[in-house]
Amino acid sequence: MSTNPIPVGARSDELEPPLAAVEERLGALSAALGQRDAGLIEVEAAALHRALASALDGFGRAARRGAIPHPLRRRLMVATGQVAAQREVLARATAALDRAIDVLLPGAGAAVYAADGSGERVARGADLHG
Repeated sequence: MSTNPIPVGARSDELEPPLAAVEERLGALSAALGQRDAGLIEVEAAALHRALASALDGFGRAARRGAIPHPLRRRLMVATGQVAAQREVLARATAALDRAIDVLLPGAGAAVYAADGSGERVARGADLHG
């Protein structure tokens, strides 16, 4: 009696936990954005980044071994779309903030943002501090 070999493709039970973590972090980041809590947004964005890196690593390994189950591939595509949508929302909010600052402080210059999200205005031709 012969036994069937274990399929070479990805198993759902290997990919489900990292994908579920990405989906959970997306929800948490969305909630943080809704609360407009900069500190929480930073924490959740970092957690999402780690979850995405882990999931993509797992999906990459699984893809090298064989096919990824279609439902999991579809969920990963949906999650990737949600990340892109949240990135777009943040980019628009940043642009709106820059325009508002330009109206309030004409000629103050462009904002330069640090990794922690803090910003500094760069003066063009005039010293605002002197």
